[in-house]
Amino acid sequence: MASTVVDEHIDHAVEDHAHEHHDNFITKYIFSTDHKTIAKQYLISGIFWALIGGFLSLVFRLQLGFPNAQLEWLRPLMGKWITTTGKLDPEFYLALVTMHGTIMVFFVLTAGLSGTFSNFLIPLQIGARDMASGFMNMLSYWFFFVSSVVMFISLFIETGPASGGWVIYPPLSALPQAMSGSGLGMTMWLIAMALFIVSTLLGGINYITTIINLRTIGMSFLKLPLTIWSFFLTAIIGLLSFPVLFGAALLLIFDRSFGTSFYLSDIYIGGEALPNMGGSPILFQHLFWFLGHPEVYIVLLPALGITSEIIATNSRKPIFGYKAMIISMLGITVLSFVVWAHHMFVSGMNPFLGSIFMLLTLIIAVPSAVKVFNYLTTLWKGNIIFTPAMLFSIGLVSFFISGGLTGLFVGNSAIDIQLHDTYFIVAHFHLVMGSAAFFGMMAGVYHWFPKMFGRMMDSKLGYIHFWISFVGIYMVFFPMHYIGIAGFPRRYYSFTNFDAFSTFVDLNAFVSIAAIITFAAQLIFLFNFFYSIFKGKKAPLNPWHSNTLEWTTPRLPGHGNWPGELPTVHRWPYDYSKPGAKEDFIPQTVPLSETPESNLQHEAKIVAELKSKVKS
Repeated sequence: MASTVVDEHIDHAVEDHAHEHHDNFITKYIFSTDHKTIAKQYLISGIFWALIGGFLSLVFRLQLGFPNAQLEWLRPLMGKWITTTGKLDPEFYLALVTMHGTIMVFFVLTAGLSGTFSNFLIPLQIGARDMASGFMNMLSYWFFFVSSVVMFISLFIETGPASGGWVIYPPLSALPQAMSGSGLGMTMWLIAMALFIVSTLLGGINYITTIINLRTIGMSFLKLPLTIWSFFLTAIIGLLSFPVLFGAALLLIFDRSFGTSFYLSDIYIGGEALPNMGGSPILFQHLFWFLGHPEVYIVLLPALGITSEIIATNSRKPIFGYKAMIISMLGITVLSFVVWAHHMFVSGMNPFLGSIFMLLTLIIAVPSAVKVFNYLTTLWKGNIIFTPAMLFSIGLVSFFISGGLTGLFVGNSAIDIQLHDTYFIVAHFHLVMGSAAFFGMMAGVYHWFPKMFGRMMDSKLGYIHFWISFVGIYMVFFPMHYIGIAGFPRRYYSFTNFDAFSTFVDLNAFVSIAAIITFAAQLIFLFNFFYSIFKGKKAPLNPWHSNTLEWTTPRLPGHGNWPGELPTVHRWPYDYSKPGAKEDFIPQTVPLSETPESNLQHEAKIVAELKSKVKS
C-alpha cells in the first residue's frame, strides 16, 4: 500500500514536470519533440500500414486461391480494378504485389519497428533525457508521415499505384508508357520513397549520436542492453545503405522524365525503337540490392535485439554469450554489405564472381547461427515465464531457424538458378525476414506496452493472438516451399492455364484460407491494443522484474524521463537469478558492493577457513 502511494506521488510529480515542457495539445501530441510521443506516432502509423499491407495481400491471395471466384463485392473498394466479369484486373494484380511488398518492408518493418523502439528505448535504456536532437527527431517522423500520405494517395489514382514488384526493376519502372502502373503511380512511389529515405537518415543520425554521446554515468558500451546494440548497428547500416537507393531512385527519375539512359538501352515499344542507348538495367539491380540486402538486417536486427532482452528477462537467466552476441551483430553488419549480388545469380553474372558472393552468403549464416545458439542456451533450463512477449520471441527464433535453413539453398548459386522467382523464395524471405521481424515487433509491443501507456494488455487475448498467428504463418508459408520446388513462379496472376500446376489448386486454396485466418488474428491484437490503452489494468512500475533503466522511471515518465537526477549504472543488464541474492533480478542501478555474495563464494570461504585451521 505504501509503495502504491509513493508511485502515485512520483507520477504526479512527473506530470507536473512534464507540464513545464508541454503547454498545449499540438506541441504535446502532434509536433512533439519527446522521444516517447514520437515512438507512439511511429507505432500507430506502423499498425495502420500493417492493416493496409495485410489487406492487399488478402486480395491477391483470394485471386490465387480461388481464381474462378466472383470478387464483385470488392468493387466498392477496388473500383474499376474489378472487371465487368467480377475478376481482378491482371495489371492491378501486379500493383497489389508491389504495394504490399513496399508497405510491409519499408513502412511497417522499417519505420514501424525500428522507428518505434529505437525512439522509445534508446534514451530510456541509456539513461538520457531525450534524443540528441528533439527537433530532428520530430522532423524524421513528419517526413515519414508525408511519405505515407503520398504513398497512400497513389493507391487511389485513376491509373493505379506503382507496378513492377517492390524492387521496381527497369525498364518497366523507367518507361511511363509501359503500362498503367508505370505512370503517375510510379512517380508517386519514387517521391514517397525519397521522403522516406530522408526520414530514415534523420532518425539514424539521431540514434547514433544519442548512443555515443548521451549515455549516463557508468553506462559503458559493454553495459548496454543488446537492444541498444541492435538499434545502434541498424542505424549505421541504414546510414550507409539508404543513400544508395536514393541515388538509384534519382537516376530512375532522370530516365523517366529527362531523357537520360542510365538504365535504358535498345528498347522497342510497339515495334518503334526508343532513342535510349548505353544504359543497363543491371546497374539498377546493383544499386537497389546494395540497399536491399542490408535492408533485411535493418528489419531483422532490431527484432533480434528486442528478443534478446525479452528472452533473458523471462528465462530469469543472464543472456548466454553477451559479447558473442555483440560480435555476431557486428559480423552481420559488415557482411550484410558484401552479399547483395546473390539476388542476381540469374542476371548473367560471371560464375567466378557468383561463387564469391555465394561464399560470403554462406559465411553470414555463421553469426546468425551464433545468435540462435545463444537464444537456445539462454532458454535451456531457464525458469521460463510464458508471457505473450516471451511466446512471440520464441516464435521469432523458430522462424529465424526454419527460414534461415532455406536460405542455405538459395544462397547456392547453382540451386538458386532453379529456385529463383518461384514461391520457394517467397516462403524463404517471408519466414526469415517478414514473419520473424513481425513477431519481434509484436513481442516488443507486449513487453513495453506498460511503459508506453501505463497499463497492461490482456494476456489471454495475447495468447490467442500468438497461437493463431504462429500456426497460421507456418500454414501459409510452409506449403509454398513445395510448390516453389515444383517451379511455381511468383507474381503470376493466374495458374489455371498451366496444366503442370493444376495439382496445386487445392494447396493454393489452403494457403489462402490460412492467410485469411492469420489476418483475422491481428484484429484480436488490434482490439487488445486500443482497448488496453484506455481500459487496461494499471501497470506496476516494473511488471516483468527487469534490470534495465527504463523500469526505474515513473509509471508514465514525462518529458525528461527521470524527475530528479539521471540514474548511475553499476552493472550489466542481465544479472538475473544471481546466487545468494534475495530476488532473482538486480537492476543496473544497484552498486556492486550491495550484491550479496553467492552461496558458492560463501562455501569457498568456509572451506578455506577449515583448511587453514587444519594446517595450523
